Amino acid sequence: MTVILCWSGLVVMSSLYVTIPLISVFAQLFSIPATQAAAAGSTFSIGFALGCLIYGALSDKYGRKPVIFVGLLFLTMISLMLGFVHQFVWILVLRGLQGAAAATFSPVSLAYAVEMYPAEKRVTTIGFISTGFLAAGIVGQVISSVISEQYGWNAVFYTLAMVYALTAVVVFFLLPKGGIQQAHANIWEPMKQIGKVFVQKQLVLCYLVAFVLLMSFVSMYTVLGNYLSQAPFELSKQEILYVRMIGILGMLVSPFAGRISKRLGIRVTLRAGLLLAIIGLASMGMISHLPLLVIMSIIFVSGIAIAVPSLVSLVGQLGGKMRGIAVSGYTFILFTGTSFGPMISLYSMKSGSYLITFILLACILCVGLLAAMLINREEADEVKQAVVPLDLGL
Repeated sequence: MTVILCWSGLVVMSSLYVTIPLISVFAQLFSIPATQAAAAGSTFSIGFALGCLIYGALSDKYGRKPVIFVGLLFLTMISLMLGFVHQFVWILVLRGLQGAAAATFSPVSLAYAVEMYPAEKRVTTIGFISTGFLAAGIVGQVISSVISEQYGWNAVFYTLAMVYALTAVVVFFLLPKGGIQQAHANIWEPMKQIGKVFVQKQLVLCYLVAFVLLMSFVSMYTVLGNYLSQAPFELSKQEILYVRMIGILGMLVSPFAGRISKRLGIRVTLRAGLLLAIIGLASMGMISHLPLLVIMSIIFVSGIAIAVPSLVSLVGQLGGKMRGIAVSGYTFILFTGTSFGPMISLYSMKSGSYLITFILLACILCVGLLAAMLINREEADEVKQAVVPLDLGL
């Protein structure tokens, strides 16, 4: 189960990131500005964010595995259709639908793991699933770069369609069914309740952190490709690909975020992750030495990999009896932030200075660190027991 869930998380979430290397391709092919081409990633994020608000309740009613399986079938069909379109407007429409279909996996799979695994194995299992989600940020870009350069951008989506079809078969035959938790649940009830979490000050601070977290991650890799292709680096597409791949090393700390939280407390771990990410991001625009730049990118990714599971744990802790709804709101905000990432980074690069661009992105992330500093100790009690990411009764 762990291997299947980790693999599924990796390939499903890769679809979010495959259009980052394709921004320049779309801009040239459809004769549009790069900022408009970046909307192919933004529409996916919007669809994903909206989907996350309803699929948890839907899986309560119909079961976790059926929702995951049907989501993979829709992903297969939509990804195949994306490979055949020839107008950018249809790319935007289908990317939004692809994001909505991809959202069937993220919250539902983690809730499934909570139900199916004994307590002593949940930390490791959810750590691996979370690593799959984060590693997708690198793997999606790498696969997209390799395939599009060799076979064209259409082949990226054909490949995704084949991978999703095979994954759906594996899920159908090898993943245990689990149980239906609330067969008579009203799937719209969480939507009616979600407004309540946005009036709780501490949760709003967490949501502010969430908004800038993946936004900075997507923005960094949007800028990095352009930065490395210019002087003094002037790297080829293949060499830029290697730099992206090395970033996976930073993801390896994610399974250990729970242990770090046990020792330091959730708030301290979150702040440490944000600080690491800020240092790595701010330093990148000042560095002209490639090996050192690569190290800074790994530090940045490591900070994100520590902060993400810590933030989910903190949201669940602050949410109390409404923690399921609180995490749905968190997921919505998190991926709403990613929809702005490519556009912000491309507009920033118009200044002509990569130093200013990286510093600006680091300043945006500093807003998240400030918000994390304002979360009250009394309401976010730092117990020496990490709340497992998404062990939240979803």
